[in-house]
Amino acid sequence: MKLIKVGSAALNQTPLDWENNKKNIREAIALARKEGVSILCLPELCISGYGCEDAFHSPALQLTAQQCLQELLPDTKGIIVALGLPLLYHNGLFNTVCLVADGEVKGFVAKKFLAGDGIHYEPRWFKPWQRGKRGEVTVLGKNYPIGDYYFEFGGIKLGFEICEEAWVAERPGSDLALSGVDFILNPSASHFAFGKDEIRQRFVLEGSRAFGVSYVYSDLLGNESGRAIYDGACLIASAGKLLATGPRLNFSPWTLTTAVVDVDATRMSQSRTGSFEPNLEATAIGRVEFDFKIAPLQPAAVPAKVPSWEKTASHKEEEFTRSVALGLFDYLRKSHTKGFVLSLSGGADSASVACLISYMVDLGVAELGKDLFLERLGVPELKKKAETTQDIVRELLVCVYQATENSGSVTRNAASDVAKAVGAQFLELDVDDVYKSYVSKVSTAVKRELRWETDDGSLQNIQARVRSPGVWLIANLRNALLLSTSNRSEVAVGYATMDGDTSGGLSPLGGIDKPFIRQWLKWVELTGPEGSSPLPAVHSVNVQQPTAELRPKGTEQTDEADLMPYDLLDAIESASIRDKRSPVEVFQALQPQFSQYDAKQLGVWIERFFVLWCRNQWKRERYAPSFHVDDENLDPRTWCRFPILSGGYERELGELRKYVESL
Repeated sequence: MKLIKVGSAALNQTPLDWENNKKNIREAIALARKEGVSILCLPELCISGYGCEDAFHSPALQLTAQQCLQELLPDTKGIIVALGLPLLYHNGLFNTVCLVADGEVKGFVAKKFLAGDGIHYEPRWFKPWQRGKRGEVTVLGKNYPIGDYYFEFGGIKLGFEICEEAWVAERPGSDLALSGVDFILNPSASHFAFGKDEIRQRFVLEGSRAFGVSYVYSDLLGNESGRAIYDGACLIASAGKLLATGPRLNFSPWTLTTAVVDVDATRMSQSRTGSFEPNLEATAIGRVEFDFKIAPLQPAAVPAKVPSWEKTASHKEEEFTRSVALGLFDYLRKSHTKGFVLSLSGGADSASVACLISYMVDLGVAELGKDLFLERLGVPELKKKAETTQDIVRELLVCVYQATENSGSVTRNAASDVAKAVGAQFLELDVDDVYKSYVSKVSTAVKRELRWETDDGSLQNIQARVRSPGVWLIANLRNALLLSTSNRSEVAVGYATMDGDTSGGLSPLGGIDKPFIRQWLKWVELTGPEGSSPLPAVHSVNVQQPTAELRPKGTEQTDEADLMPYDLLDAIESASIRDKRSPVEVFQALQPQFSQYDAKQLGVWIERFFVLWCRNQWKRERYAPSFHVDDENLDPRTWCRFPILSGGYERELGELRKYVESL
């Protein structure tokens, strides 16, 4: 029996925040050593940060990353650690992992398969390493092996799959298995998305089984650079069995997950596999050998632990709450602002944002304790002023209801109820005089009266826009972050007023669809996340039909009357934007699913979607950053590119009209 204790650490890193990143790395290594870990896997590019974007091309960044690597070497005494950093070799920049053992660099493995889809854009900065290629790189005056290597110490063999490499068909683990490795480490920067953790667990388990190894997976944690949220998933499996899982969506700067594995057991498991045929000629090729003594261990069973919220029936609601709460927490502290300001309309979107901030405080305090939560948030001065979580919310969140003559008591009361329930400050501004002043001035300038019959859209937009300066002023006075409340369904069709309700530095809901937001709010009303409480006050929001409330009273304005049913809108978006179907193909795909609607009406709605999509790309280019919580985002800067100017699908929509008329 040959027992080795391994560890996987999740780190909440920040691009170019060298000292913070080193601090997290050092603390994770120190705890791992204290707990008797011999091999520790840290996340991808953990020294520099994963989201450095075009700063990766800075020579100064390359040098600083190498200097930080050198500064961390003394911290690795008595332990083997995988550290990620960018590295220039033959004038190509590579995403590498450095294996350090007992204070010495042993070599670098470069990533072969780069992530270039969705929010990932690695091919812009990095070159893929060629399979089977090896060389020597100079780092701070010393030469080290770089390339397609595995490492051997005391008869133990260790290799790497770096993030994307585990998601492709030709996994490097296949070559490593033929060389008889005992461990595969996977340092990753794999962003959060609904249900994605199940996929990770599958490839970790299958990798450990198919390759006959112990597999150690680590990931980044939290909102690293603005848009992507990382779960901090740490997984350890051996020979097809999950040994340990770490906590996800944690508010801590780092977490450590450990397990004891039996190397002899995995070797015998591999030897019993009839299809396994070791490549005897390759065992000495691409190998870096060094001395390292593994501390003796006694057998100990450590069952894999799954957080209780992971087992709930409302798993998606829990994931959404915890991911956005963590995203808000990290965005607030990393942007060095002191709180949030929210234009609270009494509708579903702004109410959802207020609830998410409340849950950010509830979940963060429950995990870290009040003092550490406030210290990490960068507002330790609140320790004496805030006794309860609601006290903290009151110090962090100001909600502003801004009325015009078209506003009603229903939304005003709903906004007040929600603000009171979460503990936020609630301010009311009557902006009707400002709105009417603009209308009067412009009417005089254009020498005609502006009327709803002829100027509907303009009169709606000016109401939304006059709400922006006052709430920005409040945010500036408090050094706070103004939050926008647009959701993805509205983003798709531009159903928002630029420089009005889109005003803000961050749009927490910009990546999520309206039907889910309404579903989530009902869950908030009745259940709420585990470890916190429901918020019954949102009932007054849930019973309303979504409305912009910008037309005169009595017009019964609703969002769905202006646009189309939200569930249909999102189905059209998925079919057209995600699946890249033409208007006719979208109609053919959705008609059976939405058979309750007349074919001509369905055709009108599909045409409306395509027209509004094309006209409003310029708006999507200007929306505040949003969080990626599922893999159907519309952010043109990171996910879904579309020309600002286009032909507007005129030919294709003509074909749709002909098709519908022929039915």
